[in-house]
Parts: sequence; C-alpha cells; structure tokens
Amino acid sequence: MITGKNYIGNQLQAKGNTIYKTFNPQLNKENTSVFIEASEEEINEAVSLASSAFKKFRVVSGKQKAEFLNTIADEILNLDDALIKTYCSETGLPEGRAKGERGRTIFQLRTFAELVNEGSWVNATIDTSIPNREPAPKSDIRRMNIPLGPVVVFGASNFPLAYSTGGGDTAAALASGCPVIMKSHPMHAGTGELVASAIIKAAEKTGMPNGVFSNLNSSGIEVGQQLVSHSEVKAVGFTGSIRGGRALLDLAAKRKEPIPVFAEMGSVNPVIVLPKALENRGEELAKTYAGSITLGTGQFCTNPGLILGIKGEILDNFVNILVTNFVKVTPSCMLHPNILKAYETNKSDVTQQEGLRVVGAYEGEIQPNYAQQVVTEVEGKIFLENSNLHQEVFGPFSMIVKCENKIELEQIISQLEGQLTGTVISDEDEINAYPEIVAALQNRVGRVIFNGVPTGVEVCPSMVHGGPYPASTDSRFSAVGIHSIARWVRPFSYQDWPNELLPEELKNENPLGISRVVDNKETRTAL
Repeated sequence: MITGKNYIGNQLQAKGNTIYKTFNPQLNKENTSVFIEASEEEINEAVSLASSAFKKFRVVSGKQKAEFLNTIADEILNLDDALIKTYCSETGLPEGRAKGERGRTIFQLRTFAELVNEGSWVNATIDTSIPNREPAPKSDIRRMNIPLGPVVVFGASNFPLAYSTGGGDTAAALASGCPVIMKSHPMHAGTGELVASAIIKAAEKTGMPNGVFSNLNSSGIEVGQQLVSHSEVKAVGFTGSIRGGRALLDLAAKRKEPIPVFAEMGSVNPVIVLPKALENRGEELAKTYAGSITLGTGQFCTNPGLILGIKGEILDNFVNILVTNFVKVTPSCMLHPNILKAYETNKSDVTQQEGLRVVGAYEGEIQPNYAQQVVTEVEGKIFLENSNLHQEVFGPFSMIVKCENKIELEQIISQLEGQLTGTVISDEDEINAYPEIVAALQNRVGRVIFNGVPTGVEVCPSMVHGGPYPASTDSRFSAVGIHSIARWVRPFSYQDWPNELLPEELKNENPLGISRVVDNKETRTAL
C-alpha cells in the first residue's frame, strides 16, 4: 500500500508541509496518491540513523549481506502486480518494459549477493614482514577495501527500478557495507515507496541495523541539496542530466569535507558508419538504427544521437532508407510532460542552428505526451564550428554528420565531449584502414561497440557504463556491474597489526577462503 510518507529508517513519517502527486502520461492526468516531501528534521534524522547504522553494518559479514540482498530481491518480487501497475501508471511505459526492468533489478541484487558471499571483492593484499632485512627491517603490511559511510542515491527518471530505489547504486552500496539514504524521484514516488518497503522489510527480516536504508520524498531539488551538504554523508550516486549532476558535483566540492559524486550524465553516443559496410548492408543497418533511435521513445542514456559518415552517394542512400523507416515508427509516450517539454525545447534549439537540416520527422497526429521523432543532418565543417550541435537531445532524435573525409571524421570525434559509448559499423576488415578513428573514439568513450547498437547495457563484470566527463564525473568507474562497488569503498592498510585483531579477510588463516595477493602471488591458501 502506498502511504505517501517517508521511510526514516524503518519508520514511516510525514512531518513536511510540501505535498505533490505523480502523473500518468498515458492517461494525461495526475495519479491519486499524495506524497509528502521530507522535512529538514526528517532529513537529519535519516542521516543520523544511517551514520549510527554504519558502525554495525560496515562489519556485517559477506554472508549476512548476501542474505539481505537476496531477501530484498524476494520482497520486490512479492510486490507482484502492485509494483508493475504503479510503475506503468507513473511512467507511461508498457507492462513488458516494467517486468523486464524488474528482472534486471532482481538480477543486480542477486549478483551483488554472490559477490559479497564469496568475498574476494575486497582485493586483499598481504606483504609479509622481513625482520632481518638490511639496512632496515620490513614491516608486515596488509590492505583491503573498506566502505566509505552513508551514501545518498538519487533515483533516475527513466529507470524507476534498475537505476533507482533498489537499483544498481543501492545494491552496490549496500553490498559494500554502506547504508543508503534514497532521494526518491518525484516522477515515480509510488514505485519508489513500494520498493523501499521491500528493502525495509528485508532489513528487518535479516537483522540489519535500523537506518541501513531510508527513503525520502522530494518534489524539487531542496531535499537533494540538503543531503549532499550534510556532513555525515560520505558519497553520492546520481543518474540524470548534466546540469543536475554538475550541480551536485560542485555542491559536494564546496563542503568542508569534500565527498565524491559518482554521476552518470549526458551522452550522444556517436556511431561511425564506414563506407563499405553501408554499401553492402546499408538497408539492413538503416532499419536497425531507425528502431534503435526510437526505442523507448529515445529515453535511454545510450540512445544513438549522432551518426557520422563519409560524404557521398553511399551515405546519402543510407540516410534515405533510414528516414523512410524512421518516420514509419509509431510514436510512443514519454515518461512525463516535463521530459516531453525539455525534448521539444532542446529539439527546437538544435534544429534552429544555421546549416542544420531536418531530413525526417513524424508528421502525423499524436496523443498527449507522445513525442514526434526527428532525424537531422549537417556538414562536418559546420558541426565542428558549432558546439551547440554537440549537445544531447534526450528523446527520439538523431543527427547525421556528413564528413568530407576520414581526417575530418577524426577531428570531429576528437572534439566531442566525453561519451558513454561509441560504435563502429564496419565490413570485414574495413576497420583496419581507420586506426586513427578507433584511437580517437577510445579517447572519448567508456565502451566501444563493433557492428551493433549502443542501446542496451548488459549487466556483467566486463561492462563499463561511464566515460570521460560529462558522460560521468569519474571515468575510472562503472555505474553497472559488480565493479561498480568500487565507488563506495576506499583502500585501507594495517601495519604490524596482531593477527587476532585483523579482519577475517586479512588473517593468516584466511578463514573465508578468499583469493588474496600474498607477497605478489595470488593464492587462497593460508599463510
């Protein structure tokens, strides 16, 4: 049942004065549930509880954390149709998408459960002492990762489950031993409360300390600002716009004790289409990309918003087929009227730039909150000279850049801002003639794709979902996969510490049986 209240630890509270509702974009009307924004008192109480919980949670065993994470997954599944119906009513997305995203959320939680249950993720290293070393003895030094402290996670507008309340940031932070204070997204506050109730229930069932998780409602930016500024918060996870992520990064940097903000932000995800591939497979590729650009109404951070090719008849044919298929796609609902408004504003700003041409647009009638897809094209020289053309238009929009030659193509790639992905469409060994292009692309993206589409992010250890700024605020980390846990920990060393006082992960006996690097050799054996 949705109450509209805030979870301050395991207690529901509603002390604030600001109320709001979510919106059903398919029905074009407000949903009935009323939500109460968290007050300053509730914010402080949630952080205080998290800080107290951290003292116990940071030393909870991997086996216990695994049980907690698996129980969260079970409790989310127990929400059943109530969760799916609420999700759909707050997003306009179909039931199939809701169930698919729920499945991904469950998979992420269970994957982190497996990770912490096994235990080697702490990256334990041991350098044993050499008492008789000359000219000075060598100390015994042992290192492992330890959790940072309370983490604030911001829910994402476009993924109410997989990137929000019980999503990847939350799962990774809890797996690391960090309590989570969730800043629920106002567009899907009901979905967020239901998932929060599952997390709280799981915490109680598995004996986790009160305050290991809180869920705070927020209609605007004030709650988030207060959380990031709070002295007891030690890190922030964010998925959203460049403007929002940058504001949080700046706010965190101005604190007396600056803290890391791991933000995954904007990306146009350049796609390089090479001539031979277009000549041999142009029609197939055009149909594929017409679908990729419009998938989910373009509301993916990996939407292919930029297609670059060498000017000529082959590229022209590809564009013509792309446009033909593109305008036939039936428009679909965007997540919220505000997102549609931003799409229309950004689309208008870009299409009014000098030298840009609209080559394909859906022109039929559409329902309220539905988006009309657009494809544009521009000469490479103009694109290079106008940075306004480089910005993301979040929605079913893509721009084709016609380059004079591969030199200009390389220049354009090199001048792009950081991106989450880059794609190369190549035929056979065609790519071997473009080493500079590949090198330039590698310098601007976090993941490079060969003969595919960027939409879709596999959850696996080798996935990198991040990239140079502004794709993310720290390109050394991924927001997806088990290695995303590294954002919420720091390395810590013990020097000449008594064996009986060391953490289990670093004891001579290796009671957990984890993989460790001992005197530069990886082993699971005891010392």
